[in-house]
Amino acid sequence: MTKVPNPRRLLTRSSWPEAQRIAGALRTETVGGSLLLVAALVAIVWANTPWGDSYFALRDLTVGPASWHLDLSLGQWASDGLLAVFFFVAGLELKREFVVGDLNQPAKAALPVAAAACGVAMPAVIFVAIAGTIGNGESGLLRGWAIPTATDIAFALAVLAVLGTHLPSGLRSFLLTLAVVDDLIAITIIALFYTDSLDVVALLLALVPLALFGFLVQRRIDRWWLLVPLALLAWGLVHASGVHATVAGVVLGMLVPVRPRQGGQQADPQAPPAPSLAERFEEWLHPFSAGFAVPVFAFMAAGVHVLGGGFTDALRDPAAIAVVCALVIGKVIGVFGGTWAFSGFTRAQLDSDLAWSDVFGLSLLAGIGFTVSLLVGELAYGAGSPHDEHVKLAILVGSTLAALLAAVVLRRRNRIYRRIHELEQLDLDADGIPDVYQRDDED
Repeated sequence: MTKVPNPRRLLTRSSWPEAQRIAGALRTETVGGSLLLVAALVAIVWANTPWGDSYFALRDLTVGPASWHLDLSLGQWASDGLLAVFFFVAGLELKREFVVGDLNQPAKAALPVAAAACGVAMPAVIFVAIAGTIGNGESGLLRGWAIPTATDIAFALAVLAVLGTHLPSGLRSFLLTLAVVDDLIAITIIALFYTDSLDVVALLLALVPLALFGFLVQRRIDRWWLLVPLALLAWGLVHASGVHATVAGVVLGMLVPVRPRQGGQQADPQAPPAPSLAERFEEWLHPFSAGFAVPVFAFMAAGVHVLGGGFTDALRDPAAIAVVCALVIGKVIGVFGGTWAFSGFTRAQLDSDLAWSDVFGLSLLAGIGFTVSLLVGELAYGAGSPHDEHVKLAILVGSTLAALLAAVVLRRRNRIYRRIHELEQLDLDADGIPDVYQRDDED
């Protein structure tokens, strides 16, 4: 009798080292997401009080040298400057995933890449369809097609923390990898589609500090007084070129090596390997990015008029309506549909502990768009413009609806998640590695 091979499984449990890395990353993102939510709420409340004018005066306060074209408002410094740190950390994470993470293995990378690509394409299609249909041919309206394409992993994890949902290791790994691919696509979109004018000379000059930065980090030189000035010069030249300055952050992050230098012998062969330069940079900068840079950007970007007709005006704006529908519906169709289609095409099955309702809940969670969505909204319509104000409100409403729907779906399975979580923590032989990961290794 011929033995039938086990079918390929999707969203299976990751390895123990990968599970540890993901758990650490998710804890940091959860704290950052909580701060982000608080900052956004403070901005909204302040903007709608009798003292709201002081909020907008603060956001629009201009500082910086005009001779260097850096006379920017505080809101612009937050989006162009502080978010460059966020995207630098994103670049480190992207590099790590492509070199030593799941995206380095085609078999594991195929599913999150396919789901992320569909999760970007479908919201864009829905936005264009709705805005084009009810927008009466308004010029420039469709520039916002990329607003609902990005998932805010920090916001999503903050929602999970509030729910107390213990997502299984396979789902957590899928969500994080999906967000990494999503970030890469969003960065590419910003660079290609939201550069209105290009100063080629400034862009070519930016290659000089970028090359020097790359040369130093490849030689594992981490002296801040060498690297920081080069990074600032690269950022300034990219900003002057017309390309959004956050792209410089991504490129700088992608230049940092993620493997420790080969050839050196450790004093203790049994000791764990020394951290790579990328790991050290991420350890230094991730708390600043998640705990300060992104919350400050959220504070500067989220303040919108809700009272006094602001919400009513947003309901009549085709761009705002399209954003809400794209976040709540488009992401679900894209991520869930992409995962289901991949399963059918490869004849793979979900992990035995999971159900398709888990993927559906995770797809709803992917509809939480905030940081990058707010940034793209400003790039598409101009900071402070009527469409930009309405779209910001739409992002908040759409993300909240997606979070509430995800809560309904995921909470139904929380008892099962808790059982899987307890299993993944069980260490009967007390060797520091949960038994289930050792069994998986043996398989």
